[in-house]
Amino acid sequence: MELSVTLSVLVAVSMAVIELASGNFVFNVTHKFAGKEKQLSELKSHDRFRHARMLGNIDLPLGGDSRSDSIGLYFTKIKLGSPPKDYHVQVDTGSDILWVNCVPCPKCPVKTDLGISLSLYDSKASSTSKKVGCEDDFCSFISQSDACEPNKKPCSYHVGYEDGSTSNGDFFKDNITLDQVTGNLRTAPLAQEVVFGCGSNQSGQLGQTDSAVDGIMGFGQANTSIISQLAAARNVKRMFSHCLDNVNGGGIFAVGEVESPLVETTPLVPNRPHYNVILKGIDVDGEPVDLPPSIVSFGENGGTIIDSGTTLAYLPENLYTSLLQKITARQPVKLHTVQETFACFSFTLNIDKAFPVVYLHFEDKLKLTVYPHDYLFSLRKDLYCFGWQSGEITTPDGADVILLGDLVLSNKLVVYDLDKEVIGWAEHNCSSSIKVKDRSGAVYSLEADNLIASSTVINGNPSQKN
Repeated sequence: MELSVTLSVLVAVSMAVIELASGNFVFNVTHKFAGKEKQLSELKSHDRFRHARMLGNIDLPLGGDSRSDSIGLYFTKIKLGSPPKDYHVQVDTGSDILWVNCVPCPKCPVKTDLGISLSLYDSKASSTSKKVGCEDDFCSFISQSDACEPNKKPCSYHVGYEDGSTSNGDFFKDNITLDQVTGNLRTAPLAQEVVFGCGSNQSGQLGQTDSAVDGIMGFGQANTSIISQLAAARNVKRMFSHCLDNVNGGGIFAVGEVESPLVETTPLVPNRPHYNVILKGIDVDGEPVDLPPSIVSFGENGGTIIDSGTTLAYLPENLYTSLLQKITARQPVKLHTVQETFACFSFTLNIDKAFPVVYLHFEDKLKLTVYPHDYLFSLRKDLYCFGWQSGEITTPDGADVILLGDLVLSNKLVVYDLDKEVIGWAEHNCSSSIKVKDRSGAVYSLEADNLIASSTVINGNPSQKN
């Protein structure tokens, strides 16, 4: 989510320190608006709204695409409770808790335009559900509250967003059932108790039916995030990866160690709430673009954030202007503004042959390659727009921030290693497979998936991938 997102846990939150080990689970994920035609304004609106029995590798069912013209984010399907029930949640590396809509919730959405069924979590319908009290360790980590009445007051949460949207509720413990990787292209269900928010009062965009999902699953660095909870309970590394396919849709989202492809890494800036990295330079086919002094002086404080919950890429205004000038100097076009924010132009030729490649350079010589088909999207036939945006995003003390979302992360395997405090990536066909390694050293292949494609109808019969 964006820098403006604030999380206020009304009583407190805590998790144990993670030990080192390894394992693999996988999630299938889909893009929230895959294949849907949306207004360009919804792109910006979404980004503002966000701006052994050892735990093996996990496979999260991923689907959809990250095309800018599809507008949205990735979501996955998880199972909560006993018996397990399906919930579709946004995958977000910029937030730190898992929460879902719960019974009763008069303002929660009851339908969505995404082609999925929405569900409300009902603690009374799950035999393993437990309410988290304010005296619980999970609730005492962030801050101590004198108002806690043990065994009487719940551990409550409030999430607020810049556009006024909110989610409120209480924390519960229950089983999350995940797909543990057990062999080549093979998984088996494994239940793990986690703490998550049970949202009974939603407002703003969280209740809109066109983009509604059941909740948000945070993969941030805090000990309250789902990755930290899984690692703490099962003694595994805090490591996960995603490969977002904006060509065929879907991709891969895995928890655990990746064996191949190999990725080069750059250090994460320590003690930051987001995945901050140090940007050293930008060039357009070898021609340098001057970084603004605020980004350079910010330096080791990390003025660049990697965030899969953001659709586009946001740059300080002067950097945005310089970058577009360098690009259009290589391929002159007549720009006009669409919906007050997008720089668009008419073009009939192959954009990858006509426009230059943009390279972003990070600490430890890690390079991020952004191709024309990544930073340009087709609004309609022969009309293209730039996905680069003038962000005007700043830190509380006024320093400029670069926010890199799915625009630059797609079609790459991105690996987050929170124990080593590094992030890295490699060019990869995200509709293919990767190899993951478990605690014993065994290596298994893990294939891409697409939640939307896996439920399409073939010859009149629904085809559902297990």
